[in-house]
Amino acid sequence: MKLPPDVEFHQDIRLLIYRPRGLIDEAVVNKIIDVIEEIEAVSQEPFNRFSDGSDADEVELNFRYVIEVSLHRRQAHAGRLPVKSAILATDSTIVHYARLLVLFTEGSSIKVRIFGDRREAAEWLGVPVELLMRKRTDS
Repeated sequence: MKLPPDVEFHQDIRLLIYRPRGLIDEAVVNKIIDVIEEIEAVSQEPFNRFSDGSDADEVELNFRYVIEVSLHRRQAHAGRLPVKSAILATDSTIVHYARLLVLFTEGSSIKVRIFGDRREAAEWLGVPVELLMRKRTDS
């Protein structure tokens, strides 16, 4: 499976890293959900997620969409082994929508936490912080 440039999947440690840049809108969210669900369909093994919102500079989402997506993921992941989803967010809008995700996946097999610090996210996920560091790219 060919992954988009903003996604890494480390099969050896069962970790998906997502680094959106620029605008986060419904199309962007739908794309990463498609990637996650494709990996889930191919592999029955659980994998954790790390979403790095530090390079996102604009968010165009609404409550209804975020609630629908959260409930969809909750239902789509029902009956699977638990996974952790760490969201690195300092932007107040991203934090706001991430809190909705936390709320609507509570009690499900997807455990979502929001972090303002990469080291804390790495510790919670049980991975080296270096793996979660920003990749330097030429823009």
